[in-house]
Amino acid sequence: MNQVKRLIVPLVILALVVVAALTLFGGSDQKTLTAYFPRTISIYEGSDVRVLGVPVGKVDSVTPSGTTVKVTMHYDASVKVPTNANAVIIAPSIVGDRYIQLTPVYEHGDLLKDGAELDVSKTAVPLELDQIYGSIDQLTVALGPTGANKNGALSDLLETTAANFGGEGAKFHQTILDFSKLSQTLDDNKDELFGSAAELEGFISTLARNDKTVRSFNQSLSQVSSVLSGERQELSASLNNLAEALGQVGRFVRDNRDSLGRNITGLNRVAKVLVKQRGALDEILTDAPVALNNLALTYNPMTGTLDTNANLGELVNQIASDPATLLCGLVGQADPTGHLCDLIQGLPGIARAGTFGQGAVSTGPRFDPGLGGLVEVVR
Repeated sequence: MNQVKRLIVPLVILALVVVAALTLFGGSDQKTLTAYFPRTISIYEGSDVRVLGVPVGKVDSVTPSGTTVKVTMHYDASVKVPTNANAVIIAPSIVGDRYIQLTPVYEHGDLLKDGAELDVSKTAVPLELDQIYGSIDQLTVALGPTGANKNGALSDLLETTAANFGGEGAKFHQTILDFSKLSQTLDDNKDELFGSAAELEGFISTLARNDKTVRSFNQSLSQVSSVLSGERQELSASLNNLAEALGQVGRFVRDNRDSLGRNITGLNRVAKVLVKQRGALDEILTDAPVALNNLALTYNPMTGTLDTNANLGELVNQIASDPATLLCGLVGQADPTGHLCDLIQGLPGIARAGTFGQGAVSTGPRFDPGLGGLVEVVR
């Protein structure tokens, strides 16, 4: 039994030594951080060290260091803290324990090294209640009878404000409500508002890039304005005459509404006919100048007659020489099939060239192209 006790005692001492060594020299599961604060009210040894409000470590010591306070703390090595971290004392309530918050949250980049130090520029403390009271006291003194109201300026301001707003509480309340609605409308349409601002910025940039053109346009506009200013009496008279003319036209239209309606309807019909006959109109416009020129050439101013060549002699000669061909040409326009022409060719009374009917017909004397003096012919 004594031998067992002798073995247990050394094993217990060895285990305590191992635990102490791991605590003092291991440090693989914790990182230390030293921060300097201007003051550390309600921060003690054992206060929490948090990230996003979640406890990740504890404060190890709080010691004065000149005009600052040195705070040594540790946190879990698994917690990632960025190299640009700050240490901030957080007061969750006016009365109660405070804790140190490490911020900002790690996103990417290097991590804060073990044993790092943060100077006063990297730390922050909350505003204390006595400081708030002190600021209020200073403001009261500044506005008091020895400050801004020394000559009654503050009292005059309050009295004038009260007089101006007297009885206007409902309107002032409505103004605040309307301003609230305006703010809400602007917030709901911020995309359109910023889009309009961007378009306006683009328009202004375009004007800036075309500054010379804009200046030239302004100068031209100024010249036009000068001209209009010099002719303002004539312009005024012209506008008065135009107004009178438009009034007369309006009265004419009102008085003759039915007639104008009928005329417009008839004009519409004529226009439709012209559209349907545009092919014939085109042909007339093409051939009419030539026909009118020929008509002008046929006029004989010496005799006051129209001199033409009817070519009736050639027609009689063709009838006498080849009546079948002439008749076939006439009936061919009505009978494209050629049946009538074949029928004419087969008639026994139609002879070959030089005959017409059953006997030979002599062409006789030459045909008179002047038609017995009806038209003048150059002999």
